[in-house]
Amino acid sequence: MSPRKSAAEAAGTRTRIIECALALASTDGLEGLTIGRLATDLGMSKAGVIGHFGTKEALQLAALDAAVQAFRLRVPARVAGARPGVERLARVFAEWVDYMRDGEAPGGCFLTSVATEFDGRPGPVRDAVLAALSAWSAYVTGEIRAAVEAGELPGETDVDQLAFELNGVALAADQAIQLHRDPAAPSRAQRAVSRLLAPGGP
Repeated sequence: MSPRKSAAEAAGTRTRIIECALALASTDGLEGLTIGRLATDLGMSKAGVIGHFGTKEALQLAALDAAVQAFRLRVPARVAGARPGVERLARVFAEWVDYMRDGEAPGGCFLTSVATEFDGRPGPVRDAVLAALSAWSAYVTGEIRAAVEAGELPGETDVDQLAFELNGVALAADQAIQLHRDPAAPSRAQRAVSRLLAPGGP
């Protein structure tokens, strides 16, 4: 076997492990990941699974990174061509709610659930979750500022407060969809976002 083929196979196996870990963690949480369960589901030995990462924490971080990348491709990347400001904000939050509604994330928004799981646990995983959510907040506040500069929102808009409220709508939608199985949740979320982004405010 050539070194190139061997490296490609190793990378492919690593990707399969991460995909399986992400699927399990979406319903059982990152702490619910076990090397034994992954090995069984993948038809591998425990040593074969952990050998690609070294530690369970490294595997958790790899799964989290994969979730972040998937979210970026599914949500903000889809609205990249939208006009900055209110149009892009409205569309990106609609995409986020659709992502939750359509079952693409079986356990709900992965980052939301992991943030709850690790918010009181210091360490690298919490740091990575915080970094991902901080990047999202920066994205949202950037779009709000663009809307203010374009005159789409009042000049006195409290950017951080509006970002807080918009994110709160999405979090409420996630709980309503996942826990309450409320079919009206997506439309309620859409109305709330539209009200918050109206020129006169809520």
